[in-house]
Amino acid sequence: MSNALMKAVRVHEYGGPNVLQIEKVERPHPVAGEVLVRIVYAAVIPLDWRIRKGLMKQINPVTFPYTPGIAASGIVESVGAGVTEFRAGDRVFGALNGAYAEYGIVAIQNKANPNRFLAHMSENMTFESAAAIWGGVDTAWKALFSEGELEAGQTVLIHAAAGGVGQFAVQLAKWRGATVIGTASTANLDFVKSLGADQVIDYTATPFEKTVNNVDLVVDCVGGDTQSRSWSVLKRGGILVALAGPPSLEKAKEYGVTAKFNTKIPTYENRLTIAQFIAEGTIKPAIDHIYPLGEVNRAHEKSEARHGRGRILLSVNSI
Repeated sequence: MSNALMKAVRVHEYGGPNVLQIEKVERPHPVAGEVLVRIVYAAVIPLDWRIRKGLMKQINPVTFPYTPGIAASGIVESVGAGVTEFRAGDRVFGALNGAYAEYGIVAIQNKANPNRFLAHMSENMTFESAAAIWGGVDTAWKALFSEGELEAGQTVLIHAAAGGVGQFAVQLAKWRGATVIGTASTANLDFVKSLGADQVIDYTATPFEKTVNNVDLVVDCVGGDTQSRSWSVLKRGGILVALAGPPSLEKAKEYGVTAKFNTKIPTYENRLTIAQFIAEGTIKPAIDHIYPLGEVNRAHEKSEARHGRGRILLSVNSI
């Protein structure tokens, strides 16, 4: 068995972007039921830097050193024994353990456990858009439908509507037939309108709670003060879905609403539907910036600044 090496991002301690180090590590080999993927693009999602900073210790504990990243697209390099759904050369996307690396291992999906997920890319999908699905559009689906129970005719307020999750939430909510209100910075107002939002609020100029009320659902991609000010805009019986951290159950009770955080995830079938939407052009991913793997710290700095438009990707291997 070869002891070939590969480049990977390694984290040896919690901290700022400077703890992200490029190192040479042994390339993994797929065992029975596993697929080895040559990664083309890895997505940089907010969960990645929250884990890096130690903000998710209770929910996502890590063992140092670790390789960050869960969302990627790439090409199957080899398969382990018993794998019949994939073969070398297949274009794929999904969830990999340690996606910030030249190669990653995926345990073939168990449909009862959609966190283990690998799927074929359709002919119309690009590697860039495929890398944006996991942790982006699937998170938006979860927030709106799995958690938020959004129905046609309801009204949803989406915070950070230009971001890597928000951009998809706007498009999916409009597809469902909801009225969509988004918050964004001045530079992103036209972009969010182009996604189909019915109303866009410049959060740098207007407090959203002064103009919004009686909404059925709030999708909070920001947390902190933004979440604190969101309770009052919900109608009684409404739902707040928090993506940036656990919401206040005391506030939810005070305002007569339901607060949710990571109680449900999209199903395997949901993710295949999402992939089809992207292939058909029903949902169009916006890519904010693509960094080479060696500039991973810059990618984290941009993600953590929370002023991006769309998804941030790492370019790992050429096609």
